[in-house]
Amino acid sequence: MAHGFIDVNIPMYAAGTSHPLREPSRAVIRAIVSRRLDAVTDAEVLQEILYRYLYIGESQKGFQVFDLFRRIMLGNIFSMDDGDVQRARELAEEYPGLSPRDLIHLSIMIRHDVNYIITADKGFEQVTQVQRIDPAHINEFLK
Repeated sequence: MAHGFIDVNIPMYAAGTSHPLREPSRAVIRAIVSRRLDAVTDAEVLQEILYRYLYIGESQKGFQVFDLFRRIMLGNIFSMDDGDVQRARELAEEYPGLSPRDLIHLSIMIRHDVNYIITADKGFEQVTQVQRIDPAHINEFLK
């Protein structure tokens, strides 16, 4: 089974308040835990979790989301290196609509031959190197 990259919005929706993507995101997390989904992420996703919750003044909830997601993903968290940053800079010309963080994720996915990303971020639909899987369609994807 190919690795799927888990974007930051998955653990955040899963831990969040009522939202149409809360249950689909929880289904993604359950699929990872039950090993029906071979998933990876990167250290930048964990940084994004900390950043967001600390920024909005919800550090304790942020620590819980961080700790749980890190524990679930342990052993499948990629680091970022200088080559990823350089590739992100090059990809920025190809995909001017992607954020710098998303460009880093894409660089890391390319380096590790990850061919799909599970994300609510529709910006990844323009990317030719990876396929975007909408969390709302995770059950269809897992069949």
